[in-house]
Amino acid sequence: MTNLDYPQLDVVAVGAHPDDVEIACGGTLAKLVQQGYRVGIIDLTDGEPTPLSPGPEVRLAEAARAAEVLGCHRVTLDLPNRCLFDSHAARLALAKEFRKYRPRVVIGFGDKTPMASPDHWQAMQITDAAVFYSRLTKWDDQFDHLPVHTISKQLYFRLAFEPPMLDGFASHFTVDISETLETKLESIRCYATQFPPAKQAVFDRVRGAAINSGAAAGFQAGEVFVCTRPLGTTEPMRLLFSEQANPGNSSAVGR
Repeated sequence: MTNLDYPQLDVVAVGAHPDDVEIACGGTLAKLVQQGYRVGIIDLTDGEPTPLSPGPEVRLAEAARAAEVLGCHRVTLDLPNRCLFDSHAARLALAKEFRKYRPRVVIGFGDKTPMASPDHWQAMQITDAAVFYSRLTKWDDQFDHLPVHTISKQLYFRLAFEPPMLDGFASHFTVDISETLETKLESIRCYATQFPPAKQAVFDRVRGAAINSGAAAGFQAGEVFVCTRPLGTTEPMRLLFSEQANPGNSSAVGR
């Protein structure tokens, strides 16, 4: 199999279900698209069944509209919702997508989400493994003979409902989504089956989390990420005084 039939993407964000990525980092993805980067979303499951959705076709249509709002390419795998587990088959399925779309950066879950779906934790483990599997040689038959692809950087996100910081990692950074917060919220609103009028408070929580995260870095709104390895720079002054950041706030990481 060749990967030439698939567009090369700069960034791919991985969620367990449609709407995970929008809630976690939709503002950042919209910003990257505005900056000219090619961005994709991979949902490991179709998120069904859920209480208010009549079926997978409705949820997939919502996901397609949300991706259109953000300007992202979207792929939905057929792994099982509610019983998603880190397995060899799941790792291979995602690694094949990485080999097809050849992203430079992969973003995904970075921790458990207590009182929420355990699929999120499984998605983290699947994504971690697939980043590694994507670059493995001498195992071509496992990947339909797709060419090997090495992913340069891996980032972790948290859902907007969770604490923004992850313990044990040295490199947290905040992306300014002041100009794309409304786009993020619009993409989440595409999921009418998940966020009906009775759950409209969700949007206040997402907005509040973005404002709180942004304020700590000198922005009107932000999304926090963790780099799986320490960040480094050859231009420390540009890092500290990025044109995107508040010059008086050294906690904001530049480009």
